[in-house]
Amino acid sequence: MIRRKTIGTLNGIIAATSYGLNPLFALPLFARGMQVNSVLFYRYAIAVILYGLWLTIHKKMSLKIHKKDIIPVFALSLLFSLSSLTLFDAFNYIEAGIACTILFIYPILVALMMAIFFHEKLSKVVITSIFLTSIGIYLLYNGKPGAPLNLHGIIMVIASAFLYAFYIVGVKTNKTIKNINSAKLSFYVMLFGLVVYIYNLDFCTNLQIPQNPFMWICLFGLSIFPTIMSLETITIAIKLIGSTTTAILGALEPLTAIVVGMIFFEERLTVKISLGIFLILMGVILIISKDKLSHRHHKE
Repeated sequence: MIRRKTIGTLNGIIAATSYGLNPLFALPLFARGMQVNSVLFYRYAIAVILYGLWLTIHKKMSLKIHKKDIIPVFALSLLFSLSSLTLFDAFNYIEAGIACTILFIYPILVALMMAIFFHEKLSKVVITSIFLTSIGIYLLYNGKPGAPLNLHGIIMVIASAFLYAFYIVGVKTNKTIKNINSAKLSFYVMLFGLVVYIYNLDFCTNLQIPQNPFMWICLFGLSIFPTIMSLETITIAIKLIGSTTTAILGALEPLTAIVVGMIFFEERLTVKISLGIFLILMGVILIISKDKLSHRHHKE
């Protein structure tokens, strides 16, 4: 039991920190003139090839899906892909660590959507979480002396959080999706998600070609660490320690992005920004802990 929990926790930590490495590989590509759509096209395309080989050769998994599954999976893939697009676009306007912190409000948005569309009760915990994260985002927006954060960047990352929340709600509530193996679903979400970038790049006629080996290294790093490694380890973590504990460990995602920004990209933290980040993390941890706390209360 202890070994199971240790392995699950370790995988949860790897999943969160590897996803937080998005800026480490993406920002150097942007600095060298590569546009968001081209970066994400390569990220998804390389990940699809490598992940497909991993599933079929290593895991001996069939990638066949039923015809009736294609439309709901395609719809989900659009949400997931657009969430990536808006987040990466935000990296061009606001610091990556702050963008990843704001993105982390998605569990609260999921709770709100479940309350609005599926009539789940909106508890005091959810309301408190919304209050804390709202103050946190306000502090981030006004956290820099002289001028607030770029409004376009803030809007893009909040849009990313909403799109990802809709994706999670779809996975949680769609009966067809529930019956699809999670690894297979991840593969097809990335495969169908490529459609967004193929369309945006005018069917790849505007696709930029990486100009040097370093750019290819960044693209492969982007496909392997925050994509394939994160997908694999989060699946293991959820199976071994449950979705709530895995979600709490997800707080390491924005913290990793913040550390990466400070070490590699000279991003600075003010007291106001630090407080804003703290409030957002507390609000999110509170909401994703509510089921466990409620369960413990009923047991007592």
